[in-house]
Amino acid sequence: MVDITVRYEGDLRCSARHGPSGTTILTDAPVDNHGKGECFSPTDLLAAALPACMMTIMGIVANREGIDLRGMTATTKKVMSTDAPRRIASLRTVITLPVAADCPSRAKLEQAAHTCPVHKSLRDSIDATVEFVYTG
Repeated sequence: MVDITVRYEGDLRCSARHGPSGTTILTDAPVDNHGKGECFSPTDLLAAALPACMMTIMGIVANREGIDLRGMTATTKKVMSTDAPRRIASLRTVITLPVAADCPSRAKLEQAAHTCPVHKSLRDSIDATVEFVYTG
């Protein structure tokens, strides 16, 4: 269990403190929702958590398989709903791996991405697609 303490700082900004490390991050409401948009919004953090989690789980598998994934990148496009209530409608993630498409562990790596806890925690109402690009 991890404790995260969040404090409302005013002007639609919050600070979140990670208990174990003491690291603090800020969030702002986005410009299209009355905020300044100077930091990640809470929904941006969810969108960032998805590829970070996927790549972490892929990294665990890669370490076990002896594959170096340093330099792997991901881009997630977050689309908000246009109807009420305001929510994330879709997350489209493209993960670019620095290994060849014929890598023997390709299926294991892709399966690992889909088993990450963030991906497993998303509601069915969020269309979360993932594309893998191999550049090695």
